[in-house]
Amino acid sequence: MSLYAQRGVSAQKEEVHQATEKLDKGLYPNAFCKIYPDYLGGDKDWVNLMHADGAGTKSILAYLYWKETGDLSVWRGIARDAIAMNLDDLLCVGIHDNFLFSSTIDRNKKNIPGEVLEAIINGSQEFFDELKPFGVGIRYLGGETADVGDVVRTIAVNGTMAARWPKDKLVTNDRIGAGDVIVGFASYGQATYETEYNSGIGSNGLTSARHDTLHKTYGARFHESYDTSLDEHVVYIGPHLMTDKIDVPGSAVVTDIGHLLLSPTRTYAPLLKQLLTEQFDKIHGLIHCSGGGQTKCMKYLPGNFKIIKDDLFEAPLIFQLIQRASGSDNREMYQVFNMGHRLEIFTDARAAEDMIQVAKKLGIEGKIVGRVEAADRKSLLLKAGNEEIIY
Repeated sequence: MSLYAQRGVSAQKEEVHQATEKLDKGLYPNAFCKIYPDYLGGDKDWVNLMHADGAGTKSILAYLYWKETGDLSVWRGIARDAIAMNLDDLLCVGIHDNFLFSSTIDRNKKNIPGEVLEAIINGSQEFFDELKPFGVGIRYLGGETADVGDVVRTIAVNGTMAARWPKDKLVTNDRIGAGDVIVGFASYGQATYETEYNSGIGSNGLTSARHDTLHKTYGARFHESYDTSLDEHVVYIGPHLMTDKIDVPGSAVVTDIGHLLLSPTRTYAPLLKQLLTEQFDKIHGLIHCSGGGQTKCMKYLPGNFKIIKDDLFEAPLIFQLIQRASGSDNREMYQVFNMGHRLEIFTDARAAEDMIQVAKKLGIEGKIVGRVEAADRKSLLLKAGNEEIIY
C-alpha cells in the first residue's frame, strides 16, 4: 500500500465515485463538470452549473507556517486555492464570466482566531477584484462560517460556485478525437498576473506533500495538524522545516519550503477567457489536471482512445523535493500531482501554436505534450524521463 493510501487519502477517489455512481450524470456525461438544464431560467438554450471544491489539507500547511512565523498573508493564498479549484473546473466546460461564489469555512475557534478568518475573507474579495480587469466577473455572495471544533482540528476552507450559461458555448469534450494534439500549460513560474514565483503545487496531493517533506518535529509540536490515529511511520517523515531556504533552479528566486508548498493554485482564467472568446471552435476538449494528476483526462474521453503524453514538462522543483523525500515512484507521483501542467487543451496542431503564443504573452509556458490515437480501448501511455508508464 502506498504512503498516500496509508494516510487515508486516494488520488482516484474510488469510494467517492462508487457512492455517487447512481446520480444523474447531467446533460453531457463527458464534460468536466456536471451540466443541468436551465432550472433557474427555464430556457432550453441555456444550462445551469453548481460546483463545490476547496483548498483541502493545504490549510494545515498555512496553519503550520503561520504558527511558526506569524505571517498571516499565507491565509490569503488559501482563499485563492478554494476559489481557483472551483473556477478552473468551470472554465473547463467553457464558462468564463458571470460566476456566483459562496464560501464555506469550518474552524476550530480555539486554534483559529478572527484575524485568520478576516485574512481569508478579504483574500477572496481581493482575488475577485484582480480577475475583473481580465473580463472574469465573480460575485461574492457571502457564505457560511461555522465554529465546529468537534469536527475540525484547525480549519477547512471550501466554496461553491454557480453559473448560468448558453448551451452553444459549452465545451463538453465530445469533440475529442483521434488526431488531436494535447497542449499543456505550465502550472509553475510567474504569470503576468501573479505577484511572485508559483511552484505549481496546486491544491491536490497536499497530505502527501506535507508529511513527505516536513520534519517529525511538526507532529510533536502540533498534534492538531494531523490524524493522530495514523501510524507514526507515515507522519511527518521528511527532512525539511517550513522556513528552510531554497534556490529555484534557472531563476533568481530565493524562497523557502513553506512558500513552495503554499504557492496559491494558479488560475488559468485570464488565458481561457481569451481562448474561449477568440478560438472557441478550435477547442475540442478541456481538462483540469487536479485530483488524479496526469491521469485525469481518462475520465472524460468520449470514446476508446489511446492517450500518449510523451513530451511533458520537466517536473518542477517542488515535485522533485517531494519525490526525493518520499521515495515515491513515477507512477504514483504522476497520478497524485500535476507534475508541471494543470491545464490541457485538446485541439488540432495548427490551432495549438496560436494558443501557445497567447499563453506566452501572459507569462505562461505552453507546449504540445501529447496526442490522441484511435484504439479499441481507453489507455494512457505517459513518458517520465526515460520511463514509460501505462495506466
